[in-house]
Amino acid sequence: MLEVVGLSKSYGTGASATHAVQCLEFAVEELEFVGIVGPSGAGKTTLLKCMAGLLAPTSGQTLLRGKPVTGPPPELAVVFQDYSRSLFAWMTVRRNVLLPLTNKPEIRDPARVADEALAAVGLKGFEEHYPWQLSGGMQQRVAIARALAYQPKVLLMDEPFASVDAQTRAELEDLVLRVREQFGVTIVLVTHDIDEAVYMSDRVVILSRPPSTVQEILPIDLPRPRDQVDTKALPEFASLRARIYEAIMQPAAAAGV
Repeated sequence: MLEVVGLSKSYGTGASATHAVQCLEFAVEELEFVGIVGPSGAGKTTLLKCMAGLLAPTSGQTLLRGKPVTGPPPELAVVFQDYSRSLFAWMTVRRNVLLPLTNKPEIRDPARVADEALAAVGLKGFEEHYPWQLSGGMQQRVAIARALAYQPKVLLMDEPFASVDAQTRAELEDLVLRVREQFGVTIVLVTHDIDEAVYMSDRVVILSRPPSTVQEILPIDLPRPRDQVDTKALPEFASLRARIYEAIMQPAAAAGV
């Protein structure tokens, strides 16, 4: 479905260039949930922007169904970390969700599609509210609903729960897992939260320290559906979490820097 091939990204030129990611290689299968983790500054967001076609790589490429991504593809949507900057405060919740559908003429009844997406994320009855009238968690639900209403085949998420409290974070994690099944979406999640990556993912891509390479791709063989209490109480969950933490905390020399 999605393939990252020899992808590198540097900022600046010559001796002063900063090399964020270097020759990354991995693939995402259709309907798979892949988490991406790594040390702080490992270029996770840079990688996601390159995958989304929002940022041109220095070398290498991303392929979506075998075709190079040179700009934001119509089959792909992104949910960003900062919901307060991605929603328009002067637009109602419904209008925020409707906005990207102006680029999808094949959707015959956008208002119905928007309302169905809002209902799917638990916001039925809030269509005429404004973002500033909602809690942070509810605003991020609006951002997720907007992405779902666009009917993407691939959803990229850049630390989408980083700005909410722990309880809301758990609720949003479970929400995304539910709508993934409901809408049949392939998801790539960038996160700095190891527990979140293990809980949500089918596989976790572990990046090294910068300039980042793919250090390891770890299968997450935990039973589904997953539960915030029962899944996280499994010995296998603790073992996977410890393995990822150990990999991320490797000293720079061990990571090949």
